[in-house]
Amino acid sequence: MSVQFSENGHAASAPRTGLFPSFESAALETAIARSQQYLLSQQKPEGYWVGELIVDVTLVADTLAFYYWDRSVDKEWERKAVNHIFSMQLPGGGWNIYHGGPAEVNATIKAYLALKLAGVSPTDPRMLRARQTARSLGGITRMNTFSKLYLALFGLFPWKYVPTIPCEVILIGKWFYVNFNEMSSWSRSMLVPLSIINHFKPTRNLKPGFNLDELYPEGFHERDLMLPRDPERFTWRNFFLWLDGLHKFAELFAQNNIHPFRKRALRTAEQWMLERFEGTDGLAAIFPAILNSIIALKALGYPNDHPQVVKQTAEFKRLQHETADSVRIEPCFSPVWDSAIVTIALHESGLASNHPALVKCTDWLLDHEIRFRGDWRFKNTTDVEPSGWAFEFANKWNPDVDDTAMVLMALRKIPTSDPKRRDEAFRRGVNWMMTFQCKDGGWASFDKDCTKGILEKVPFADHNAMLDPECADITARILELMGYENISRTHPQVLKALEFLREHQEPDGSWYGRWGVNYIYGTWQVLRGMRALGMNMNEPWLLRGRAWLEGTQHADGGWGEGCETYDDPVFKGQGNSTASQTAWAVMGLCAFGDPNLPSIQRGIEYLTMMQNTDGSWAEPEVTGTGFPRVFYLKYDIYRNAWPLLALATYRNLLTPSSPERNGAAKTESPSRAPAMAGR
Repeated sequence: MSVQFSENGHAASAPRTGLFPSFESAALETAIARSQQYLLSQQKPEGYWVGELIVDVTLVADTLAFYYWDRSVDKEWERKAVNHIFSMQLPGGGWNIYHGGPAEVNATIKAYLALKLAGVSPTDPRMLRARQTARSLGGITRMNTFSKLYLALFGLFPWKYVPTIPCEVILIGKWFYVNFNEMSSWSRSMLVPLSIINHFKPTRNLKPGFNLDELYPEGFHERDLMLPRDPERFTWRNFFLWLDGLHKFAELFAQNNIHPFRKRALRTAEQWMLERFEGTDGLAAIFPAILNSIIALKALGYPNDHPQVVKQTAEFKRLQHETADSVRIEPCFSPVWDSAIVTIALHESGLASNHPALVKCTDWLLDHEIRFRGDWRFKNTTDVEPSGWAFEFANKWNPDVDDTAMVLMALRKIPTSDPKRRDEAFRRGVNWMMTFQCKDGGWASFDKDCTKGILEKVPFADHNAMLDPECADITARILELMGYENISRTHPQVLKALEFLREHQEPDGSWYGRWGVNYIYGTWQVLRGMRALGMNMNEPWLLRGRAWLEGTQHADGGWGEGCETYDDPVFKGQGNSTASQTAWAVMGLCAFGDPNLPSIQRGIEYLTMMQNTDGSWAEPEVTGTGFPRVFYLKYDIYRNAWPLLALATYRNLLTPSSPERNGAAKTESPSRAPAMAGR
């Protein structure tokens, strides 16, 4: 395929005529067949797919530090952890939080602490470089609240300068504007055990003389440890800092058992935590909440052999992957999400609906529907039949809208071994999902209208995840599903969602991607959703989205964008080309129905040329988002599932007789389509 480029390195816009030549059509078919075989070979015996979630160094560093706090260090495990930590050190001495990113202060200091705890000499050249990097980044005083709290557990940071996480917050009901359930689901799961830890302050000092004084750039002085106030006198941040001082004063009474609400709050927090151990792979099925819950249980006096401690410890250990010389830790598992994506990609690429692998996976997905009224009920008071799917194997308290939408798109395609059961689950799932539309027309991930910005001003909110705001990517995915189900564009919920998407389009035509990196992810999903909904793709606002995608195509035909776009959007559309982001962009452009677009054909060529002989793609870059600017996820399944879906979307666009073109599937069982729930 001949390609011409403009002077700026982007594709020239000269039109191409004709479809793929025969030899290129053969290359497309070969790539699809290889990808199908590779993904089928990765299916688990139970029927699901799951790729590893690869993250930065902090999980291994935190775990090693915890084992020292717990006095349960296994020296062989420690050796593997040290190897892993050093393997991720940057040449300059620090550690980053995403592939190709700069050194980050929390990751660098956590890694340094873990290595020093493990006995690595502070004069080791690698430690000296790490120390210099940590100091250049501002040292310990620049770490976030949760990191400082972990240091306080070792006596390495004064508790009085750690922002208080009062357990009384769990007692505040809906009657108060800012209450416990206005926080995001993941923040609640992390903060409840942390509030217990905050009360007991279970410091376990290390060997005499152990400290991190060398990481304070200008020496140690307590005034440097205080959280800075806003220069303006009257701001919410300054108010909450004043309130934090009040909490610390109250802590003096709490330690002497004369705090008026502390005993009740502690009991409530403990019961909340114990209750949410049930039906989950550990608290919220995520690493930080599980780790915090183990420390909290021990602070409460639970012995090591107590069933709850044993269970949480086992779930914590299950996240670890040990090899002969290293250990990696996942923040959680993603079988539901991964299985739904792979099922859709395999089916759209030509696998028959009754293919045993697809039927087995869909049966597995049906088994994981959550028929329990979890914590979402506090924000979503609609009288709707409980349903939904979670991200992980077991997390009954926290089904989420995004996973549910993806599962529903998979379910509607495959005739399971029990069609009646499938249809009923589909109906429940759609009705449940639709009740989560927020006031402004968008959908968020776990909760409804979890957007009170004042919560971002509290001192312990510096993990950038206190809220669960609506986002374009999830909203568009739901509209995509509604389009497949032939829901009218004049439906009130559709109209409101379309208004949300228009309002959140960037001036350059792109959309911000909350759960994938970043503007490529958001823009692709909106354009694909609008195509499925049957929108006129020649409307100016949608053409601006296409123009942005085409304008960011790289000279090699691919697309790529780095996590730094969350810090500064000036970098949007820039970065190494990746298989997953190229796939997203190709699918976004396919939404316009013209397979002869040069940008699409060059993107397809990139994907076919970059495929490995075993049907997989290589992709070291991070294209998944946990908490923007704080925590990122490399979904290892992305590099293989999304390209197959993109190749299939393109091929279906080439074939007018295809039953599904560009993902805009026919509804196989119109009688199954539910009446959309009102708000």
